[in-house]
Amino acid sequence: MREFASLEEMQGAVGVEVGVSDWLTIDQRRIDLFAEATGDHQWIHVDPEKAAAGPYGKTIAHGYLTLSLIPFLTRQAFTVLSTGVSVNYGVNKVRFTAPVPVGSRLRGRFKLKSCEALADGGFQFVWQVTLEREGSEKPVCIAETVNRRYH
Repeated sequence: MREFASLEEMQGAVGVEVGVSDWLTIDQRRIDLFAEATGDHQWIHVDPEKAAAGPYGKTIAHGYLTLSLIPFLTRQAFTVLSTGVSVNYGVNKVRFTAPVPVGSRLRGRFKLKSCEALADGGFQFVWQVTLEREGSEKPVCIAETVNRRYH
């Protein structure tokens, strides 16, 4: 895991991959809990028996579940020692480029695209996030996320 001493230090990392997370296994329990939280109970996600006869041979994670893992994976890839708070500000672009079958292991790659000082003393960061599935050459999600961090 890469450590930055301060938000200001991160300005020097623009254009660089700053970290790669650990692998995270996507199990059926996590998929079911996400379905419960969002009300998205489509059979391809929550019915293993029916999904076995479907296009992927097993259940797959929701795309938005995959996207929602980015903050968790970020904390494994790098840290900023002087950050008081970090908030999600938005997403500029998201593509779900491949399915995430149950039992898959995912990890995130984080490249800092830009860093802008804000008038209120914080910084706005734009990230190119690539979520990879172990054993697959094609990423499962590519997202450009925006977050703000404050001392």
